Parts: sequence; structure tokens; C-alpha cells
Amino acid sequence: MEWRTTEPIITARLLLEPLSVEHAPSMIEVLAQPSLYYYTGGEIPSLKLLEKRYAAQTVGLSEDGSQWWLNWVVIERDIGKPVGFVQATVEDDGSNLVADIAWVISPNWQGQGIASEAAQAMVAWLRSNGVRRLTAHIHPDHQASMKVAQNQALHATSSKKDGETRWESQQP
Repeated sequence: MEWRTTEPIITARLLLEPLSVEHAPSMIEVLAQPSLYYYTGGEIPSLKLLEKRYAAQTVGLSEDGSQWWLNWVVIERDIGKPVGFVQATVEDDGSNLVADIAWVISPNWQGQGIASEAAQAMVAWLRSNGVRRLTAHIHPDHQASMKVAQNQALHATSSKKDGETRWESQQP
């Protein structure tokens, strides 16, 4: 696979900006509500932790080179501020490029279709860069995330991992 970095993606309402360590201060507010972690686990990150996490993620590649880490900060264009992020972990399964995708939108911005719009833009970018299959792992009670997955033509499977249902799709 030739690409290992992301590029900006623009939608009707959003700018998906490639993640950088410099995003950490503005993402603190986005990630500050405890309800955000109800289904996913984890806790509100400190600035130091977020900077460390982003430094690792922006490397863009696993240590063994088998996975590409692609991360975008979701910016609401009218206000020019981050409202969440989308990400994909891409690997070659031997016959196809497969991306495990995820999305997180601040509770202040949920319910407006932002997660679906951002995920759709990311999926289109991934598809245009050779990704053939998509997966996502979603808590079985997280109805909003299930809707986002359905909007990306993913369907639930019987496979579970860490209590989450595996959703998948394949481009013909």
C-alpha cells in the first residue's frame, strides 16, 4: 500500500483534518463529557495523555508495519472548532485492504448526523484508496453508533470482541 498519511476531506458541513499533536488542546473540550465513555469505556483524558496518544497515532503505522493508522479531527466548518474524530486502522488481509473504522462525536453535537457525514466522507476516501472491506466494533446497546454503521452499509455479524458486535461491509 502506497499511502500512509491522510489528507483533508471537506463535506457540506465538515472539515476532516488529519490528526496532529497540535489538536490536543482543542480536543480536550470535545472529549470532556463522561457520557462519551458510557459504551466505549475509558475516561476523560488529560492534555498530557492526549498529546502522548496523538504523538503515537500520528506515526501512522504500527511498529511491525502491518497496520496503517489513519485519524482525522472532525471540525464543524461554520464554527471552525473540533466536534469529534474519525479513524481507520487499515491492513492487508492477503487479498484485500480492510479498514476497521470508528467515530466519536462530542455529546454536544450528537443527533445532527455529523457522525454519519464524517464516517461517510472517511469511507469514501478509504474506498478511493483501495480499501475493499470495512469493519466496526459497536456495543450492542449503542443505538446511535449502529445507525451510523448502517448508514455506511455495514451490517451486524454474530462475531463479538470485548463485548462489542462486529459490523462489516464489503465493496463488490
